[in-house]
Amino acid sequence: MGLLDSVLGSVMGGDSQNAGAQGRLGGLLQMVTSNPQLLQALVGMLGNDGAHGGLSGLVTRFQQAGLGDVVASWIGSGQNQPIGSEQLTRALGSGTINDIAARLGMGQGETADQIAHLLPGLVDQLTPHGTAPEGGLGDTGDLMGMLGGLLRR
Repeated sequence: MGLLDSVLGSVMGGDSQNAGAQGRLGGLLQMVTSNPQLLQALVGMLGNDGAHGGLSGLVTRFQQAGLGDVVASWIGSGQNQPIGSEQLTRALGSGTINDIAARLGMGQGETADQIAHLLPGLVDQLTPHGTAPEGGLGDTGDLMGMLGGLLRR
């Protein structure tokens, strides 16, 4: 199973290979592929060269918002804790969500919902050993290239 399948399976809370997950997988894959700018925005948040300071900057924002245990669950090897769109907006700031929404041509609520749905699984799969890499996840271009290769399969 590839990284994207793992991300999507993790986001859905189950194994992407079982029959029930296939329908959800298709819907989630359609959401990501119909709006690749969303994936690009998420990778931009996680890239070392992003405006948020990469994964470590994202962790700091979540900790400051009282959600350190939530983001730690995504990085750790246990079950991912879900996050609501309001919590996500509190952690990232409404300005960040508004900026992403404007780039995507979507409303703030819909944008926050989609990010809250995808981000836990993406972080989880990019930290497979249960710890954040010391040097971060790499630059945005590196992460996009890796994910782009998976989407082409």
